[in-house]
Amino acid sequence: MTTRTLTVAIAQIATGAEPDKNLDKVLRSIRSAAARGARIVLLPEASLVRFGVDPAPFAEALDGPWAKAISEAARELGVIVLVGTFTPGDDGRVRNTILVTGEGIHDGYDKIHLYDAYGFSESADVQPGDTPFVFDVDGITVGVATCYDVRFPELFRDLVDKGAEVVLVTAHWGAGAGKVDAWRLLNRARAVDTTTWIVACDQADASTTGIIEPSGPRFGVGHSLVVSPMGEVQHELDDHEDELVYTLDMSAAERARTVIPVLANRRLGIAAHQGTR
Repeated sequence: MTTRTLTVAIAQIATGAEPDKNLDKVLRSIRSAAARGARIVLLPEASLVRFGVDPAPFAEALDGPWAKAISEAARELGVIVLVGTFTPGDDGRVRNTILVTGEGIHDGYDKIHLYDAYGFSESADVQPGDTPFVFDVDGITVGVATCYDVRFPELFRDLVDKGAEVVLVTAHWGAGAGKVDAWRLLNRARAVDTTTWIVACDQADASTTGIIEPSGPRFGVGHSLVVSPMGEVQHELDDHEDELVYTLDMSAAERARTVIPVLANRRLGIAAHQGTR
């Protein structure tokens, strides 16, 4: 029996306010990950420009030069790249988009749940998406989520219902008391909810890189991690820029769904029905 595996690289970088410099860093990360055998390269949310910078002047469509350079690198190196950008919205705001490109794919996931929390209002600048996103690679279905999405288990259940055995989470996580613990807890919880591999990439803490933090809330705590379908952390980085390459064994999801069949045991519609009484 052939073992189904998927090798994913996490490129935990910190980006600044200049898209060209950020692009150079992204391309270096893609090349490094490909050289280490990655099939998918996962980079953080807001890699085009970091939070705290007005994204509107820099937003561009997925056929623009920033995305095109990444697409060309993915095609040349034979990998699929996920990286956070901003694309123009249709109401004067931008969309917080994860570019997914390589191996015949060139598409984007628009973040559904916007971070209007902890005194920050992402929706002031960003128009929400409304469509969960999955793609296939080597016979494996992969779901995509962005940062604040990880607090919404119903999205992850929907991705699994669409066939996902892996969910890739890309983030620029807000810093503060208890936030690293929450990041770790939420990614583990979504793995347990769905008996699915979770691979989560956050921006590194900018203070460790010499990037000057913007005024207002700080974003980027690092601690990117890989979580098994049983909710066990397999690897976790610290808060500095770093790279992690990990091979996911898809049989782990199959075993988890046999041992704890939460997906099969669901009684769909019961909670909603009870709420109407």
